[in-house]
Amino acid sequence: MKSYRKELWYHVKSRRRFINITPQVEECLKESGIKEGLLLCNTMHITSSVFINDDEDGLHQDFEKWLEGLAPEKPYSMYKHNSFEDNADAHLKRTIMGREVVVAVTNGRLDFGPWEQIFYGEFDGNRDKRVLVKIIGQ
Repeated sequence: MKSYRKELWYHVKSRRRFINITPQVEECLKESGIKEGLLLCNTMHITSSVFINDDEDGLHQDFEKWLEGLAPEKPYSMYKHNSFEDNADAHLKRTIMGREVVVAVTNGRLDFGPWEQIFYGEFDGNRDKRVLVKIIGQ
């Protein structure tokens, strides 16, 4: 069995954003040479997310509106955590959207259903953050 590991780095200049990282993940898979196995992709920060969904702008706007309704950024004073920082909402949004995805690798390709893509969700930008890609298989 082979193992492959790579970190992808992102620096989002806005507080929140969704980025389709499927092409970078597919490049990792190609670099790995693994044809059959499993791919894990996870954020290494507690105010960002990795998830699978459709790459459709209206849907991303819906996510933004829905998440902001569940955990509004302001007023900062509504969160106990914000006595030290101003990102309690980002922690909550990450919890909802998830930390990682696992995708089957079949014949050297990500074994997706129709329209599935991998996204990095940033909820507290303006700093460097990492996404781990770990692939095992043969």
